Amino acid sequence: MHPRFLSLHYLYNMGRKLAIDFGLKRTGIAITDEMNIIASGLATVDSRELMTFLEKTVQEKNVDTIVLGEPKRMDQSDSHISQNVRYLHEDLVKKFPLIQVVLIDERFTSKMAFQSMIDNGMSKKQRQNKGLIDEISATIILQSYMSQL
Repeated sequence: MHPRFLSLHYLYNMGRKLAIDFGLKRTGIAITDEMNIIASGLATVDSRELMTFLEKTVQEKNVDTIVLGEPKRMDQSDSHISQNVRYLHEDLVKKFPLIQVVLIDERFTSKMAFQSMIDNGMSKKQRQNKGLIDEISATIILQSYMSQL
């Protein structure tokens, strides 16, 4: 097969990338389009329902990579939720052995999400929607990962 067609074949047969902005109460989820060009918010789920949601979504959306936001403080030390994220990472690796699970620095994503809401003219009431902030944060995490590829 011609190399150009091989690269097109690979591009169209890649799975989607999914990002997680984990929180103790709720978790923001973002996913790429089928061609892995655009990251978009997918959902905000109750964190207790996260694994159930992921089991269904990973299969339905043909996910091949899960990008998990890793919370760190400015001095690189752990945040209050870092250990929970490490446990989630271990659980994801065990639950989805054929899927790459990547940790990526998520510092400032909530602030960036809030600022993007302001920049896009969202009302004060919309900006108070913490679930939407989590979803936008997950999208920023995913965009950051994709830009590193």
